[in-house]
Amino acid sequence: MVRPHLPLNALRAFEASARHQSFTKAAIELCVTQAAVSHQVKTLEQRLGAVLFRRLPRGLALTDEGLALLPVLRDAFDRIGDLLEQFDTGHVREVLTVGVVGTFAVGWLLPRLRAFTDAHPFIDLRLMTNNNRVDIAAEGLDYAIRFGDGAWHGIDAAPLFDAPLSPLCAPDIAARLGSPADLMQEKLLRSYRSDEWPRWFAAAGLEAPPIRGTVFDSSWMMVDTAIQGDGVALAPPLMFSRPLEAGRIVRPFAIDVTLGGYWLTWLKSKQITPGMRAFRAWIAAACGRLSDTP
Repeated sequence: MVRPHLPLNALRAFEASARHQSFTKAAIELCVTQAAVSHQVKTLEQRLGAVLFRRLPRGLALTDEGLALLPVLRDAFDRIGDLLEQFDTGHVREVLTVGVVGTFAVGWLLPRLRAFTDAHPFIDLRLMTNNNRVDIAAEGLDYAIRFGDGAWHGIDAAPLFDAPLSPLCAPDIAARLGSPADLMQEKLLRSYRSDEWPRWFAAAGLEAPPIRGTVFDSSWMMVDTAIQGDGVALAPPLMFSRPLEAGRIVRPFAIDVTLGGYWLTWLKSKQITPGMRAFRAWIAAACGRLSDTP
């Protein structure tokens, strides 16, 4: 059955009355008379062929039909309001939601982020950090920046840059490391990727010792632990340039191993918006991949 046209004023009168449980309070909010609100609601009930309120001596109570209609209508008004807010300055604003692995966010993105926001003032950027385990669809992300080999099911990926791993430790620990073999006498901090230290020791021509202890899901937390002098981290020096330059942490050996890189990823089914296009062009340029823009 096709419903007759439902006037917007009547829908608004119902939503306000339901929220306040009062025609009088709804009238004050809408700057009309109580009689006008009551008339609008009655008109809506007639159009729908359903009673939406039980009129009580002191206020209103929603019927089952009213309870079913209210959340749908409230969501619709909220979405309309959110969209109209994008026009407040005379320009269409776009919300862009980007998930970022925490190490990349702190070590690379945040120091450069102002350049993007200054260049694109009408994009409202929302950053969501993660530990590299991310579900783009479930989390409502436009993009996700993650570490890996670029192969994720149902995902398009553009490379940003490689991030080789190298041992990082406090200066006093570095002072007693004469060769890679000396690391076997130190506490080796480990991530949830169990192959990292074995691969690094192999690159150094050594067999990795047994590695036990706390498992970190964030390179940033692991390196911060190393800065405190509580072990040696294996992490990408590129993401820790500030503590390295400040001398808070040291790279004792030039040996590194590349197990992956950072990628900008998005759903294959995602329709690319102007905000997405602008962000990808900016980050590709910032990473030196000018030819890798859409």
